[in-house]
Amino acid sequence: MSASLVVTSEICCQSWSVTFKLRTVITLILLSLIALPSWAEAASKPKKNSALMVLDTLSVKGRAPKTGYSRAQFGPTWEDVDNNGCDTRNDILRRDLTRITLKSDGCTVLSGVLDDPYSGTSINFVRGVGTSSAVQIDHVVALSDSWQKGSFSWTVSKRMQLANDPLELLAVDGPLNGQKSDSDAASWLPPNKSYRCAYVSRQIAVKAKYGLWVTQAEKDAMRNVLKSCPTQLIPTS
Repeated sequence: MSASLVVTSEICCQSWSVTFKLRTVITLILLSLIALPSWAEAASKPKKNSALMVLDTLSVKGRAPKTGYSRAQFGPTWEDVDNNGCDTRNDILRRDLTRITLKSDGCTVLSGVLDDPYSGTSINFVRGVGTSSAVQIDHVVALSDSWQKGSFSWTVSKRMQLANDPLELLAVDGPLNGQKSDSDAASWLPPNKSYRCAYVSRQIAVKAKYGLWVTQAEKDAMRNVLKSCPTQLIPTS
């Protein structure tokens, strides 16, 4: 075989190899582009324990009468329900505050710093008359709201469990807690917009855990918040 034929053959083989590799790369790129929408769809689809999915499992009803409601229906304030030797208020303060100092009993929080989820600001907590109220423990699902949406029919024991459940409790800015009062998501949301997804997902988690219902306006408000965070998961503690 002449040298020119050998060179021509080698050039042809090299050209074919380059063309084959190029076609392979193009095919892989096209396949990835075709599959991309399904990947994106799967990533954005709410998961089984997402707030949106759990919200759809809650019963939707109107409010029951507030008749008969009082804080006493939920047992003594801040019991030691977990028998750890500390009352629930101080349990939550120890969980949610940083740089805490404790009384010699190892339970009572004397001071600390709260990164308040409702306002998005830091609050210095100092225990004492006229200062303790700066940080309050909020029932994320207001007890009055729970009464009007199912807990009126419970035993006192179950209502006490709800009132002291860490899932239901947050240390927050005192004045904002007072502003919220017994509102549901249809009539009050935290001013700190970046916390609203976490806030309504916690309300949904509590209502799902205890079988409380929502009103249609409340469900609509929750869904509207979760539009911006469709994969938000419900908390478990």
